[in-house]
Amino acid sequence: MSNTGRVEEKYEWKQTLSDVTISVNLPQGTRARDLAVIIKADFISISYKATKEIILEGKLTELIRVDDSTWAIEDSKMLSVYLEKQNQQQWWKAVVQGAVEIDTSAIEPENSKLSDLPSDTRSMVEKMMFDQRQKAAGLPTSEQLKQQAFLKKFQAAHPELDLSNAKIGGDFGSA
Repeated sequence: MSNTGRVEEKYEWKQTLSDVTISVNLPQGTRARDLAVIIKADFISISYKATKEIILEGKLTELIRVDDSTWAIEDSKMLSVYLEKQNQQQWWKAVVQGAVEIDTSAIEPENSKLSDLPSDTRSMVEKMMFDQRQKAAGLPTSEQLKQQAFLKKFQAAHPELDLSNAKIGGDFGSA
């Protein structure tokens, strides 16, 4: 189990920033009609109908999107419960209040795909990555390239000025 969840006595859970998945080992041959699964925005209950044995029940530590949450029995022996988080920028410390909490500060952030980011954020990240590569290669950053282009344009517009010996603030590279 990764550090994004925990193995409990009757279930285990893991999470991403957007969802929580709860897995419960069931007796072979268990069918959906054998279970009572209740999922609300702030509450979950999983139990066996026949014996009333509770597998998991309690107030969720955070809110979920009920319409985007679901459950299914896989291979007649595993219950998988998928909970879509309402706040998709927060790690949960536990599934239900009162359960043993995990240390969310130890969770490694997920890698994001640039294509998943909003366009303004993506362009900012791409610029930062470009600048980082340029600096590592000893080349001018995007801001320094803009400054160089401005200086060349200014010199072309004012050929009467001799700036060859001028001390200009900032690193303009070979301009």
